[in-house]
Amino acid sequence: MSYLETTAKFYTEVAEQPQVGLCCVQSSPLQFPGLRIPKQMQEMNYGCGTTVHPTELAGEPTVLYVGVGGGLEALQFAYFCRRPGAVMAIDPVEAMRQAATRNLEIAAQVNPWFDVSFVEIRTGDAFNLPIADASVDVVAQNCLFNIFEPADLTKALQEAYRVLKPGGRLIMSDPIATSPIPEHLRQDERLRAMCLSGALTYEEYIQHLVNVGFGQVEIRAKRPYRVLDCQSYNLPEPLLLESLDSVAFKVLIPEDGACIFTGKTAIYVGTEEFFDDLAGHLLQRGVPAVVCDKTAKKLGSLPGKEILITDSTWHYTGGGCC
Repeated sequence: MSYLETTAKFYTEVAEQPQVGLCCVQSSPLQFPGLRIPKQMQEMNYGCGTTVHPTELAGEPTVLYVGVGGGLEALQFAYFCRRPGAVMAIDPVEAMRQAATRNLEIAAQVNPWFDVSFVEIRTGDAFNLPIADASVDVVAQNCLFNIFEPADLTKALQEAYRVLKPGGRLIMSDPIATSPIPEHLRQDERLRAMCLSGALTYEEYIQHLVNVGFGQVEIRAKRPYRVLDCQSYNLPEPLLLESLDSVAFKVLIPEDGACIFTGKTAIYVGTEEFFDDLAGHLLQRGVPAVVCDKTAKKLGSLPGKEILITDSTWHYTGGGCC
């Protein structure tokens, strides 16, 4: 069996017999006024963070969700997109599609605002999305793309890029590794299916997005996810996995490279009221201005040490001077 077949078999198992806490971080799903999440959905919360960021969902966008799981995030997206077919959910595993369909029917019974027509579940996979070019505003996936081998990850990202409208957003939540995962774990297909051995490092993960053509990437959150201990995984020292929530925008990559926002700020501490680098960045004295990592590096290297660059907070929700 290939690793994708192993993954499909594994998720058939957990669709038919939910495993509480299989992937998810130790927190409840996002709660919104008037939204009730059925217990069955909560038990199938097979994700490592969230892709539902309200600031990205204004104007009732059309959403494509890759890997429907138990339907939880499809329901949450529908909360912001209340019209038939506004949310399309793709999954290659029949048992998972069936479970999500049942869960959404239960959700319709306990949420007067929700109609099952808001979410359309389709057969398909991340490598061949049954969606037209440039037709959706948002593509989202939670704890799926980390399973893919690098070449397959590139295919999945290219497909997401293809179906997004110009300016559209790829919203993802995946585990990343704080150091490269050893080959003996990468070759373990079941651990890969469990989101424990396929994770890339942060640098590799972001570079894949840029290589496909995403010109701006914003980090919404980064937090501890799991630890691979020495005894269970035959490691010389524990290996920390982190959960990364990100938003990648289908915009052109600037000539000087993609803009990656990780929560850094630049603060002008000189004697003038303002500092203008003549490259589009105007800093008011003493006031932090959010900048992308590329701009932070450029401003931090200017002579005179009049600009203080703060560390990444690994949280960013917009604004700044880039």
